Amino acid sequence: MSAPGAGGDPHAGLPLLRLGAAPGEAEAAVLLVHGRGGSPEGIAEFTRLLNRPSTTWVAPAALQGSWYPYSFLASLDRNQPWLDSALGILDSTVAQLGEEGVPPDRVVLLGFSQGACLATEFTARHARRWGGLAALSGGLIGPPGSLFEYAGSLDGTPAFFGCGDPDPHIPRDRVEESGQVFASLGADVDVRIYEGLGHTVNNDEIEAVRTLLHNLD
Repeated sequence: MSAPGAGGDPHAGLPLLRLGAAPGEAEAAVLLVHGRGGSPEGIAEFTRLLNRPSTTWVAPAALQGSWYPYSFLASLDRNQPWLDSALGILDSTVAQLGEEGVPPDRVVLLGFSQGACLATEFTARHARRWGGLAALSGGLIGPPGSLFEYAGSLDGTPAFFGCGDPDPHIPRDRVEESGQVFASLGADVDVRIYEGLGHTVNNDEIEAVRTLLHNLD
């Protein structure tokens, strides 16, 4: 395993936080992706809020708390090599879950803010049937005017997008555009914009994620 931050793979070698059901015993998995300045321990609060004993929860860590240095609206090149490294961490985590008996259609990706952007981009780039996507204050990564062309089909994957308006970091139109892209890829999309919420998560979003997880049963 590489040392943290080695070479062009800055997030490699950082620890993976695991909670909930033991590997091999879980009926489903939630991949928690923290936001900028956050941590695996911080986003693990969702394990308490969602309370799923039969679920394994995995939360990777970003180097110095940030998956990529600039806005998700910056050009993709500006956020390299951090972005590719971050996407690779999600890919390797999903692969590890598969080795433990949890296939992608039982894996839900849940992210907040920068983590929601990363989870959304990863899901679109790996279009297939997933257990679900819950993007809380986030959307697809790329500058305004991006074409957002992805191969494959999400095959009915439930995709929830929740965001406040105004949000100082996430433009409403990017959230809505991301929902449209996911719909075109065959996802079952639910976009909810909350007037005056700001950059946080509300109870309605928690209930929406709880429903998404319940539908895995």
